[in-house]
Amino acid sequence: MTVGLSWYLWLAAVLFCIGVAGVLTRRNALIIFMSIELMLNAVNLTFVAFSRYLTNIDGQIFVFFVMAVAAAEVAVGLAIIVTIFRHKESVDIDKVNLMKW
Repeated sequence: MTVGLSWYLWLAAVLFCIGVAGVLTRRNALIIFMSIELMLNAVNLTFVAFSRYLTNIDGQIFVFFVMAVAAAEVAVGLAIIVTIFRHKESVDIDKVNLMKW
């Protein structure tokens, strides 16, 4: 008994929707950042599922590069969030106005 492609796609769609809901409803920069990462992982799951379904390794190679870019994004994003916190003492998006320090 194997798990079909549609199960993986439904799981990826649910994870992506949870990420979108987190980005649209939350005001904390860290939660928004984690929601974006959840959306990236949902897309990676889709790539791996199609790669396995089509018996082609290209999707898995693409996931490797997406994960490398996501790791760089985490480093830069957290540095920006820490800098904002040092200046504003809050990571609430509504309280941060980047045009005025």
